[in-house]
Amino acid sequence: MSYESTAQPIKLGYLMDFRLPDVYPKEMKDDLSRSFELVFKTALAEGIIDRPVEIVYKEVEGLPKGTVKAVIDAFGELVDEGCLAVFGPHISDNAVPTREAIEERFRIPAISVSGSDDWLGEWTFSFPQGSLTDEPIFWADLLAKAGHREVGVLIEHSLVGDTYLKHFRNACQRKGIRIVAEAKIAQTAQNINEVVKAMSDARPDALVHCGFGFGIVFLNAALQALDWDPPRYTSTAFQNAWINPVMWQAFMGWTGVDQYDEANSVGQRFLDEYEKEYGRRPQYCVPVVNRDVATALLRAFTDAHPLSPRGVKEALERVKMMPAAAGAPGTRVSFGRWTRRAWMGAGYLVARQLDADGINSHLVDRFGEE
Repeated sequence: MSYESTAQPIKLGYLMDFRLPDVYPKEMKDDLSRSFELVFKTALAEGIIDRPVEIVYKEVEGLPKGTVKAVIDAFGELVDEGCLAVFGPHISDNAVPTREAIEERFRIPAISVSGSDDWLGEWTFSFPQGSLTDEPIFWADLLAKAGHREVGVLIEHSLVGDTYLKHFRNACQRKGIRIVAEAKIAQTAQNINEVVKAMSDARPDALVHCGFGFGIVFLNAALQALDWDPPRYTSTAFQNAWINPVMWQAFMGWTGVDQYDEANSVGQRFLDEYEKEYGRRPQYCVPVVNRDVATALLRAFTDAHPLSPRGVKEALERVKMMPAAAGAPGTRVSFGRWTRRAWMGAGYLVARQLDADGINSHLVDRFGEE
């Protein structure tokens, strides 16, 4: 191949701001990057892009178990390695303070699945894998549809927990739902037997959890000890069920917010390609979510003039009405000069419950369907 025919790859940083446990299945860890690899590999083979995209992966322990500093330092390392954009960080408690460092020091576009509006800024875009403002509205809708009028709320000590609670109170007021008990719990797995006993004494119709998810690891066991099995609802913390069997058991019996919808034909066509390439068909949120992020970045990389951090940022702003693989049928991805949230339409989130097989889940409801 001639000198004139070769080009250095575009570097994309992938910042995972929590360390996956050793028991995390290898094939599911592969899912984190394979959607990106498939999108970029296919585009290169079809001549859509004229150079390969190299994924530079870093995994660090941010909050709730680690520190924000570890996340910011890792972001800086990705910048130093020449990444034109970074996917991450993703946990709101890490993303919000990292945004300040991006704006003040790094100044390269970053995409997160954080649900916090405080992440959004000049350089920071979001595929909100849930939303701290939207999800509480959906919980209230689900509760009202099921006829629950009095609820108890468990709130993790965190930015995520407190923001969820603020918006859930407003949503409940609009739906005529009364919060009969509120209790703060730790961000990490701790004994919560006394908290659960106090909740049961308040006799709510249902329980709602506000937080990242680790705080309720022992909640199902505490409920069993009281012989109490109330309907219970949680956020996109539900998506942590795929981390390991402990988290799966923690979310058994819960209705959670998710982004995988088997009726989304864009997502199913992508999984057809995924299965053909890798020999498995992962039917949960990560592959379809990452496909949407990768496809938006592909459009930006091919439309960036020059191919620089600012060029990629401005090209992301020109991504419009792209059919999405995640969410309910009809979900689209659009950015703009002052639009930093990608998925459009109420159906970008759906409600699901886990199956006892430890692998699958099933659809409970679609938001926006009255």
